[in-house]
Amino acid sequence: QVQLVESGGGLVQPGGSLGLSCAASAASGTIFRVNAMGWYRQAPGKQRELVAITGGNSTDYTNSVKGRFTISRDNTDNTVHLQMNDLKPEDTAVYYCNAALSTFRGVSWYHSVNWGQGTQVTVSS
Repeated sequence: QVQLVESGGGLVQPGGSLGLSCAASAASGTIFRVNAMGWYRQAPGKQRELVAITGGNSTDYTNSVKGRFTISRDNTDNTVHLQMNDLKPEDTAVYYCNAALSTFRGVSWYHSVNWGQGTQVTVSS
């Protein structure tokens, strides 16, 4: 089982910056590859929405964060980072790491979409 462990988040004033990180890890001997990683967020009373995603050589952002957020991925240790600048109160939400994975078991690859536990980001003065 591959787990996603998030770090970062917290409370910041409007206009401030925060960074989120997420690492994919598994028990020793597990063979897996990360096909894509991204971040979603869910504000109170709203549906979970895609914030940013990176896979292969492409990245994509939801319109509301373009120019303010940057997603980056380190393939050497299966981590993804989200740098959030010029934060606004409407960015307040629980942010979830997401990864599309392939895990080798027996003689086959199995595909899954895994989620982190979520980390709170609050933008408030």
